[in-house]
Amino acid sequence: MSSIGTGYDLSASQFSPDGRVFQVEYAAKAVENSGTVIGLRGKDGVVFAVEKLVTSKLYEPGANKRIFHVDEHVGMAVAGFIPDARQVVETARSEASNYRSQYGIPVPLKYLNERVSMYVHAYTLYSAVRPFGSSVLMGSWSEQDGPQMYMLEPSGVSFSYFGCAVGKAKQAAKTEIEKLKLADMTVKQLVKEAARIIYIVHDELKDKQFELELSWVSKATNGRHQVVPKEIASEAENLAKQALADIEDSDDGEM
Repeated sequence: MSSIGTGYDLSASQFSPDGRVFQVEYAAKAVENSGTVIGLRGKDGVVFAVEKLVTSKLYEPGANKRIFHVDEHVGMAVAGFIPDARQVVETARSEASNYRSQYGIPVPLKYLNERVSMYVHAYTLYSAVRPFGSSVLMGSWSEQDGPQMYMLEPSGVSFSYFGCAVGKAKQAAKTEIEKLKLADMTVKQLVKEAARIIYIVHDELKDKQFELELSWVSKATNGRHQVVPKEIASEAENLAKQALADIEDSDDGEM
């Protein structure tokens, strides 16, 4: 950290002389140390893929999920400090539940995103609290609005995306995502691409073990957020492993 910022990182409510809030930047660093999470929005739905790093062989497979159901029609994938992310998930669930009980219809994703964004941003305003060290991706599909996806950062900033990535290998993942014609792809095609990208950007030297989590919300699921069926997920993983092997073989051939 530069000397101009010395002493200005003690509170989340204090700006440095050059207009930075260091506590928010530190929270963003916590997200960058997390496993990679990507979201892809196609013509008929949204797909989430999470690289869940496994730090111990003693962990039970499938435990400690990184993808959550917020409401029947809204899914959320999280990266960063997981306890913080769970609090954001609970807030989103509460907002969705309150909207449904008050108006009798599912909460629009745009409204839900605005409410959760304001909640996250509030934790960057007061010295008694700290920013959330997590980023979340939210996605849904409806007949009226079609597929929608938002990414929410620790600062409270959120944007709507066609494709986005957060976590350790976000730059490499974004490069791969930019090669895809997302608007022309179905969710079944996106699942295969999402798995391929996660396998390609995974760093085997630093993080040997990981589990791939996949979910989708689409026209085919009647707008319900669901875990990708095992047979489709297994097929996608096998294709991803083959693609990774082909890349490694081509690199060896060039050497």
